[in-house]
Amino acid sequence: MFQLKGRVALVTGGSRGIGRAISVALARAGAFVVVNYRGNEAAAHETLEEIRKAGGDGAILGFDVADPAAVDEAIQGIVERHGSLDILVNNAGLAIDQLLMRVKPEEIDKTFATNVAGAIYCAKAAIRPMMRKKHGRIIQISSVVAESGNPGQVVYSASKAALIGMTKTLAREYASRGITVNTVTPGFIETDMTANLPEAARQGILAQTPVGRIGRPEEVAAAVLFLASDEASYVTGQTLGVNGGMYV
Repeated sequence: MFQLKGRVALVTGGSRGIGRAISVALARAGAFVVVNYRGNEAAAHETLEEIRKAGGDGAILGFDVADPAAVDEAIQGIVERHGSLDILVNNAGLAIDQLLMRVKPEEIDKTFATNVAGAIYCAKAAIRPMMRKKHGRIIQISSVVAESGNPGQVVYSASKAALIGMTKTLAREYASRGITVNTVTPGFIETDMTANLPEAARQGILAQTPVGRIGRPEEVAAAVLFLASDEASYVTGQTLGVNGGMYV
């Protein structure tokens, strides 16, 4: 089950955390995985090394998803070099946490440029080669706060909620072309961002999570793997929560 042999995948923001786990999971299932990064090339090389240790193969590719020309060039290059782009995982994201009264206009612009416009640019560039092949998987990595809200994350939660609306519309537009579009909404996951949480904050999160623990990146990656697979060909326009029951 969930075999991706012969598929080509692009994971944006794939060099660390959830993106790294997704990249490794897709590669382990047989996909050739292009790991996108913006600035941390060393971390991208580490992800590629993990992919190869897992028996997979891939490449790294640096570009900013918020730059539409760079996105077009990158995805065109992937198709030219590898023959197709079958799976796009829009994982690249930015969080600038502030209460609304303290949010600066440039912080709004920067967050939406990466989290929303970046996902749209990547999807737009990927749709054409997917249409030619009459097959494609687009998977957005949103967040539980897009559904539940969270104090101090008004801009981030709004940007991540936008991905859900984008998913539903694209699913309707391209289902007839063999392309499915879905969203995964992780809860609190053990990454660099959560590793340094104060103990009081960690306990507060656990108190809100029925399963009683913080999630692992590999658990998010497993959901993405399913949605990328042929077994999920009748699933589109959906939001799959991986949050331990934090939002139901």
